[in-house]
Amino acid sequence: MGRWEPNARGRLGRAAMELYVERGFDRTTVAEIAERAGLTKRTFFRHYADKRDVLFAGMAPLREVVVRAVAEAPASLTPFAVVSLGLETAAEMIQERPEDVKMRQAVIDVHLELQERELVKLAALARDIAAALRGRGLDAWLARLVAEAGMAAFRVAFARWIANSAEGPLTQVVRESMEELAATIAEG
Repeated sequence: MGRWEPNARGRLGRAAMELYVERGFDRTTVAEIAERAGLTKRTFFRHYADKRDVLFAGMAPLREVVVRAVAEAPASLTPFAVVSLGLETAAEMIQERPEDVKMRQAVIDVHLELQERELVKLAALARDIAAALRGRGLDAWLARLVAEAGMAAFRVAFARWIANSAEGPLTQVVRESMEELAATIAEG
């Protein structure tokens, strides 16, 4: 093994996902991930806090993109349209690698602890969206309501996209989900 290996983080992530799918999350060790990637355990821990972190490492960049989109959305948009725009931006990132997303979701779907962590991460994203809406001058409770409703619509859209084998653009499914929710509320 050489001293420096290009794209160590990417190789570790790919090796981890392959092993999680082949053996299951619980039966995969950090040592096995590092070995599959041709790296050391020490290198693994330079890039990831633990083996769960491989599944959730993409949340920070996703959060940044969504919060920026919400903060920079045109002032003429309604709060729900702003949230929709932010979540469509997230969908653009997610849909770039549908096979990886499907693999990741398959691992999460069979492991309760990972499902819980996913929900915690999504709840944190909803709080961040609400904070960005408050930064636009929206009342705190209304910001929270709109952010939570948007996240619920996003989660349903994502589940629908995964159920359809992640075919087609996730952005379109998110947009449709947001429109369906807004139309249903308007009818009420």
